[in-house]
Amino acid sequence: MLVKLTQDGRKVEVIDGWVCLAGAREADALIPIAEHPNRQAVLRAVPGATHVAGRLPLTHAEAALASSAMSAAQRDFDANPAAITQRLRRAVWAKAAAEGVE
Repeated sequence: MLVKLTQDGRKVEVIDGWVCLAGAREADALIPIAEHPNRQAVLRAVPGATHVAGRLPLTHAEAALASSAMSAAQRDFDANPAAITQRLRRAVWAKAAAEGVE
């Protein structure tokens, strides 16, 4: 899903739950600007930014679009048998790490 075009014409879109810039993955989560460590510089560059996805500042409307598309991709993934297997694998890894296995 297309979120926006950058000033130089590259597409910012959500592909398989990732915010991508020109088809390359940037971020799998949106960070509110208030929680971003470099928020002052981001706000100077893009005064209307409310969220950041990797190195991409997003306005409220763009962040809502991206969030909606990422949620839809996550719902599709969660219903997939491969997702269930992945969640089980992560749980086993977390348990092993908690027990001291590296």
